Amino acid sequence: MTAKTACIVQARMGSTRLPGKVLKDLAGWSVLRHVLTRCQAIPGVDVVVCATVDTPDCDAVAVEAEACGATVFRGSESDVLGRYLGAARLVEAETIIRVTSDCPLIDPEVSGGTLAVFHATGVAYASNTHREARWPKGLDTEVFSREALEMAAARAESDYEREHVTPWIIRHPILPKEHHLAPHGLPAGRWTLDHPEDYAFFQALYQHLPPPPHRAGWRDVQAVLDAHPGIAAINAHLGL
Repeated sequence: MTAKTACIVQARMGSTRLPGKVLKDLAGWSVLRHVLTRCQAIPGVDVVVCATVDTPDCDAVAVEAEACGATVFRGSESDVLGRYLGAARLVEAETIIRVTSDCPLIDPEVSGGTLAVFHATGVAYASNTHREARWPKGLDTEVFSREALEMAAARAESDYEREHVTPWIIRHPILPKEHHLAPHGLPAGRWTLDHPEDYAFFQALYQHLPPPPHRAGWRDVQAVLDAHPGIAAINAHLGL
């Protein structure tokens, strides 16, 4: 299998704050299905890979990912950087989009825009996660070259760098970087799933969104939150 651009989604069952969150039901679909299906719609993506853990508790994650049509790669729980490299090598990706499985509102338009910035500028790394970008947390997208990933996997040494995949790339001065900025005036928001309050936020939000397979974009979500500010208040105290 050959793929020039792979969206690699890291997913596991272990979570101290919200165990099993990736397989929780959200409007009739698992959170993981929301994420993978949205990633499959990112313009320019050739393949979506679910990079999960090689332990029995993640068997269900692998089964769900395969049911969603994603390629599955299984590797170390703690060395997520190594897991990403294994997934990228499996599908022979030249460009990697990184998305995490706690982002059920990941927007193909936003992620595709970040990929477009990466290609247009010829950088080694592009993201919409920089503090200047100000997209809501939960639309997080990082794009980097296979070369940068190989360098990071070979040279990153700290547990933090191995666990969080991109810190070595971000900090390395010779790797050029660019950012995909949000529209001026877009409020910061917490659209990610990490705590029980986040799950309550999504459950309340989907009372005002069409159920899947309809895919609400960031404008649709923001319109609901503007009309129902109490929904955003559910998890606002958790910060960004």
